[in-house]
Amino acid sequence: MLSLRPRAVGATRLSSFTSLRIRNYRLYMLGQSISVAGNWMQSIAVGWLALQLTHSGTMLGIVTGARYLPILLLGAWGGLVVDRHDRRRLLTFTQICFAAQAALLTVLSWADLVGLPLLVAFMLMLGFVNVFDSPARQSLISELVDPEHLPNAIAINSTLVNTAKLVGPGLAGAIIATLGVAPCFALDTLSFLAVIVSLRALRAADMRPSEPEVRARGQIRAGLAYICRTPELLRPMVMVYVTGILTWEFPVTLPLFTTSVLHAGPAGFGAATAFMSAGAILGGFIAVRRPRVTTRSLSVSVAIWGALICVAALAPNLPLALAALVLVGSGSITFNSGAKTLLQVAAAPQMRGRVVSIWSIGWMGGTVIGAPVVGAVATVGGPRSALLLGGLAAAAVGFVMLALPSERRDIAGPDGQ
Repeated sequence: MLSLRPRAVGATRLSSFTSLRIRNYRLYMLGQSISVAGNWMQSIAVGWLALQLTHSGTMLGIVTGARYLPILLLGAWGGLVVDRHDRRRLLTFTQICFAAQAALLTVLSWADLVGLPLLVAFMLMLGFVNVFDSPARQSLISELVDPEHLPNAIAINSTLVNTAKLVGPGLAGAIIATLGVAPCFALDTLSFLAVIVSLRALRAADMRPSEPEVRARGQIRAGLAYICRTPELLRPMVMVYVTGILTWEFPVTLPLFTTSVLHAGPAGFGAATAFMSAGAILGGFIAVRRPRVTTRSLSVSVAIWGALICVAALAPNLPLALAALVLVGSGSITFNSGAKTLLQVAAAPQMRGRVVSIWSIGWMGGTVIGAPVVGAVATVGGPRSALLLGGLAAAAVGFVMLALPSERRDIAGPDGQ
């Protein structure tokens, strides 16, 4: 019987991109990078379309939050489904669903038939598919590489995904300014095909599939109890939930900040997101070379990230804001990749889908609560106040975690599962 308690191990330093030598992982990341670029084009197009339709920060927050409501309500169940089924087949199915939805949104946008209710409905549908897609996508990495390479693979995943984010928002801003939002949705449709092709090209003989969880009663509660009694999982999860609700709301704060405060158009919004992604790439290079992640180092990184967001919120003009956002992007990837590394390495293989799904509920599902709140704060106190709220929340949770007594052990090494 597999033990559900992780064991403490030392760190092993690997070369920065050693995981990319593994064929299956390399193919998977190629497809993911293309898809994420398309997804961010869609995200920016949806945000811009919501602002055009409503001219309201609160409504923008509601539209953004609608995408994550299913994750908030059903995320734990989605993780259990992932633990019970073949993750590659499940991902292939979710990509087909995403592509169909993006294609329909393309047609309706070109016909100028997308109103606010329909936009919210589409976001809810995307969110429902993501209930299964997110934990399957994150946990599949552990089936493509050996335990020694897992921390490096997670960091590379974050780096390449943010490289794609650099391309997507910049391209989306230019397309929206010249052609409108519909071409962004069309390109997003095509991007999902890259993931489907990469998934079908994986060599099954080279994969390390975990044993599917046998169906039984109380398995969601068992996953929650497992996290609560494992400090190496609980403390990172608390940081993820605080920042996921109040800090990681840039799809709401950035368009409001760039348009209302800095008086930039869609190109400025795209540039702000692209500069953040450029910083995230720099942070990713730091993350892939990091030999050890502990809850203490994660607490330090989230506190620094919060301070950098406060600096960006106080920037008086667009050039200084863009410079600060580079640092914000770097801080975001340092924290996020560190949290995912701790959670996946510390989690027992048969619990990994549920652990990742609980992470998704906080990091993405928290937007359901946070986006309307942050949007309302921006409406009442201005976009600077909304950014400051997120920065102060991140800094505060980091300092609180640093003040807690040290854990009996930290999980950091590549074999700690």
